[in-house]
Amino acid sequence: MSLAIYIEKAQCKIILKKETKMADLYTIWANKEGDISDLEWVNGMKSFFDHLISEGKMESYRITRCKMGFRSIADMPEWMILMEFKDMAQIDSAFRRVAPLEGELETKHKSFNQFVSGDLQHALFRDWPDQF
Repeated sequence: MSLAIYIEKAQCKIILKKETKMADLYTIWANKEGDISDLEWVNGMKSFFDHLISEGKMESYRITRCKMGFRSIADMPEWMILMEFKDMAQIDSAFRRVAPLEGELETKHKSFNQFVSGDLQHALFRDWPDQF
């Protein structure tokens, strides 16, 4: 955050401005299936993502669910997961970290991934326009 201080008529105002940073957003649309509650499924996902963030492999995430089934796209999955990365290098680093499929991180990955149905969709978005 940057800090800006303005003095007006003997009053001091402090204004915090959040710097806008560009990001790559790996987005997944998925349905859940199998014998797991919604809360357990999401908590497993959060544990996995928090682990990646703690290692600097990802910046943030959001797990969202279609509200009251409202959607106009036919067969659109119920869940949308957004993973935010600084750049393609960080995405590559995260994929390299997950790819060996071993250890504590893989246990966390399996805790939710095995309950994703086969109609998964994914895409990579970026903030636009680019700031070069």
